Amino acid sequence: MTMEFINLLTRWGHVLFGITWIGMLYYFNFVQGGYFKQASAEGLADAKAKLAPSALWWFRWGAMWTFVTGIILLGMVHGYGQLNNYIVVGATMGTLMAANVWMVIWPAQKIALGIVEGGDKAAAGAKALLASRTNTLFSAPMLFGMFAGPHYPGYGYGTAVGGTGLIVALVIILALEVNGLKGKQGPMTTVKGVIGSSLALTAVMIGALNFL
Repeated sequence: MTMEFINLLTRWGHVLFGITWIGMLYYFNFVQGGYFKQASAEGLADAKAKLAPSALWWFRWGAMWTFVTGIILLGMVHGYGQLNNYIVVGATMGTLMAANVWMVIWPAQKIALGIVEGGDKAAAGAKALLASRTNTLFSAPMLFGMFAGPHYPGYGYGTAVGGTGLIVALVIILALEVNGLKGKQGPMTTVKGVIGSSLALTAVMIGALNFL
């Protein structure tokens, strides 16, 4: 089996797992959250007991294997001398998103859904929601970075890593991650708000990497 075929299989797996992960992320933020607010007491209890835990299983393991295949790909890209600012930004966001899933969202959801006993369910639910909204915020610019890396002539493969634009982009990302852990939802309280914020962040990342 050639390295080219291994590279192809890894990319295929990365996209396949990523579809599973981000698809579940959008389901939670765009569909399930709204249903939970409108459901009857009986329907809500049943969904929390059966539907949400199953969805969270696919969510967290999709995130895990997207991250694992992403790390393998990152090593390949670096080895081929194809690392660039867009890939760095995309990989940074993807890594933070995967960390949010396993270290924030899943532990908090176990409390909020009553999978584990004890803890403040309301506080845990709010913590999980903010981290989930932050992941949704990151999703569009993260994906743009992963696509732009190999497919954006002049700014993708073959360009050097570094510069003011990359520093600004990384500072913005880290500031938003800190807010996602300790801050507020801000404009991300609604579905339209988080979608608009994600697209706006994509534009900011493009501007920083292209013009700074």
